[in-house]
Amino acid sequence: MLLEEERAALCDVGRRLAGTGLVTGASGNVSVRAGDLVAVTPGGMMLDRMTPADCPVVDVEGYLVEGERAPSSETPMHLALYAETDAAAVVHTHSTYGTVVATTMTELPPIHYNTLLLGGVVRVAEYATYGTPELAAHVRAAMEGGRRAALMANHGGVTIGRDLEEAYENARLLEWLCGVYVRARAVGEPRVLTDEQLARVADRMLEPPARPRRVT
Repeated sequence: MLLEEERAALCDVGRRLAGTGLVTGASGNVSVRAGDLVAVTPGGMMLDRMTPADCPVVDVEGYLVEGERAPSSETPMHLALYAETDAAAVVHTHSTYGTVVATTMTELPPIHYNTLLLGGVVRVAEYATYGTPELAAHVRAAMEGGRRAALMANHGGVTIGRDLEEAYENARLLEWLCGVYVRARAVGEPRVLTDEQLARVADRMLEPPARPRRVT
């Protein structure tokens, strides 16, 4: 079976996404790239009930290479991100707080410095029907500038990573940031970090770790 390890990893991440509430039912999709091949979750199937054989393999042009089930309808978006970024994995969720922000905002304000771990302010891609080239183009544009995450208007969120684990963790971080923002709005107007404050954090992240002092 082609990409057997990658297809098994999709099943593992699918179970974790469902278990943490980042997807419900058959919503959401995941893919991982290996060379010129991409293993992707199947369309219309609950992510916590997949087996490796359920996950089809396509090439980077979207042609089915192996598998009995049809690839996710969002495969064009995944392939567009592989074409334009250094991603080796893509995770698309319909998480609660991410969808709330995607339904009401044009971007997720940087209320916490961990925004930088996603490449900067998270943009909300313009709305388009799911599974269409238009949506793929909007998401690709929202990811420009080294972003690792984007929200999709009235839809959900998408994250990328250098491997599947990183893409999954970025999805968790995106939902956490959205959750903090939504809950903060219930209390008052959230303070937003300035470009200068974010730049200082970015510089700090590049500093080598301090050596521990020797106890004498």
